[in-house]
Amino acid sequence: MIEIFAQVTDLTSLPLFRQKWLIDLIYLISVILFILGLKRLGAPRTARQGNFLSMLGMLIAIIVTLLNHNIVSFQLIAIALAAGAVVGIFMAKKVVMTAIPDMVAIFNGFGGIASSLVAVAEFLPKQASQTANNDILFYVTLILSILIGTVTFSGSLIAFLKLSETIPGKAIMVTFSKFLNVILSMGIIVASVLLYNDISQMHFFIAIIGASFILGITLVMPIGGADMPVVVSLLNSYSGIAVAMTGFVLKNNSLIVVGSLVGASGIILTNIMCKAMNRSLLNVLFGGFGATSTAAEVSGGGAQGTAKSSSAEDAAMIIDIAESVIIVPGYGMAVSQAQHVVKKLSDVLEARGTKVSFAIHPVAGRMPGHMNVLLAESGVEYDKLYAMDQINDRFAQTDVVIVIGANDVVNPAAKSNPSSPIYGMPVLDVGNAKSVMVLKRSLNLGFANIENELFFKDNTMMIFGDAKKTVENFLTALDELG
Repeated sequence: MIEIFAQVTDLTSLPLFRQKWLIDLIYLISVILFILGLKRLGAPRTARQGNFLSMLGMLIAIIVTLLNHNIVSFQLIAIALAAGAVVGIFMAKKVVMTAIPDMVAIFNGFGGIASSLVAVAEFLPKQASQTANNDILFYVTLILSILIGTVTFSGSLIAFLKLSETIPGKAIMVTFSKFLNVILSMGIIVASVLLYNDISQMHFFIAIIGASFILGITLVMPIGGADMPVVVSLLNSYSGIAVAMTGFVLKNNSLIVVGSLVGASGIILTNIMCKAMNRSLLNVLFGGFGATSTAAEVSGGGAQGTAKSSSAEDAAMIIDIAESVIIVPGYGMAVSQAQHVVKKLSDVLEARGTKVSFAIHPVAGRMPGHMNVLLAESGVEYDKLYAMDQINDRFAQTDVVIVIGANDVVNPAAKSNPSSPIYGMPVLDVGNAKSVMVLKRSLNLGFANIENELFFKDNTMMIFGDAKKTVENFLTALDELG
């Protein structure tokens, strides 16, 4: 591989690869592929094609950059490429579908730190020659690239640790955290101004990096698991903005456009997630939703009655005579890896003449689209997946709703209890169905740390145990019923 790269090096001496118009044209083609890919990613049926177009655009941009700018030796590039490929393949093979949110979070962090390191690499030679502060645009975008990239890295690292349950997923509130964030932000601004005035003072540069790293931690640590879909989306946006700032530093139009696309799409998705929770972005970032110290007190009471427990066999008899069934997946389905047996249950019911649909809440799971990814992996057809606003009116005409591991997104308190912290949040109206079956390990509280009124309704039966095992019991019972 090193020999191949050495041969490619000879191509960079050709006049053709030094023509600015040609380089800009190829970058434009890569940008168009990114735009088409992003559009295709907006629909499940075309997502694979969108992913391919985006990867092709990135490959073209990388190749033309290497041919146009011999920044480092191609031997080093070959070594880095081989090492990255090995690590990437290993991670892709090792990760299970339920851990995709963790992987997305850490990948956001990798994107952020890559932008930050590139900015650092651009700054150091100019600092040595005392020329960095001659170009104000270069200096401002460089600082922003380091700031946003480092915040994205450390924040994504915390998100990864929370999602993987290496550290508690609940909101971890520190009394002075907001004050600390203000001090860190002001410190970064002051250090940036001082560094601009005297570029030789490297301790200001190091202080900016250190403060940015701490700021990422203090911003994400107080955010609880219920808000992880919003956080993952927002950090993805941060990584895009960091790339755009790096594009200004490198004077690379492709990076500017692509980073802007990722940043803008991430902000749009974040806004959609916030609307799905009826909360503002500021409330997500600074509200401490899910904090164990206060949420239970705010919820306005404990249990709403007595939950009725039932066996999988009894529930199967009700499912057997149902003409319509809606399945509502949640994070519990991901934890038990029940998506494949859920698909099998859907097939069995349809073979019996039952109409089966899937209701997907926008913030179900740990990242945007988490449930869609799991169900698609198990082979559930896309046309059976319905968004909340598409299916909410159908619950009242449905015989059976099977809630698999979902909690806060089906809690009627969002509409009935003004004192609840989730009051006003759009939820799936599963309680309107004739029968509701909730598959959970126990009556433990969800990420919002509040009681779920659905569990105590007259038409709800609780089926405790591992979701995958429970659905398998459904299948066994249905087979025995014939």
